[in-house]
Amino acid sequence: MEFAPIAGWVLAILLMLAGLVGTILPLIPAAPLLFGGFLLGAWLDQFERVGWIWLGVLLILTALMAVVDFVAAALGAKRQGASRLAMVGAALGTVVGMFLGLIGLVIGPFVGAVAGEWAASGDRVRAGKVGLATWLGMLLGTVAKLVLALMMIALFAFAWAV
Repeated sequence: MEFAPIAGWVLAILLMLAGLVGTILPLIPAAPLLFGGFLLGAWLDQFERVGWIWLGVLLILTALMAVVDFVAAALGAKRQGASRLAMVGAALGTVVGMFLGLIGLVIGPFVGAVAGEWAASGDRVRAGKVGLATWLGMLLGTVAKLVLALMMIALFAFAWAV
């Protein structure tokens, strides 16, 4: 194997790994990175093992992952009737939480949603419910994205091996 294909495979695998990390870290675009790695890997093999049908399936799962990413937290918050300030607070809490490590990623969206809803409604109980609903939505969305990402990687590996 020459250097160029080895470098290409290293890049493809790095894209897939970055996409996998992006399922947990909110500012890393998981779905496009994963699909970019799959497309590069298929191209490096001239689409012999992973052809257009497999890529089509992976593209559909990529789109589903992108939808889950946008919808999950919003559904949790909307179910409790979250205000716009709660949604902004959750987003800001997520961004600030990233700089505080794993614990910040876990509690940042909750704290942000609670602060935003409390500012909007002045009701601490309501703010707590909205914060919890937003946090649960984000947690379920992250789990769903992680499952989809692992399934996509497994499908790519299966198509490659068969």
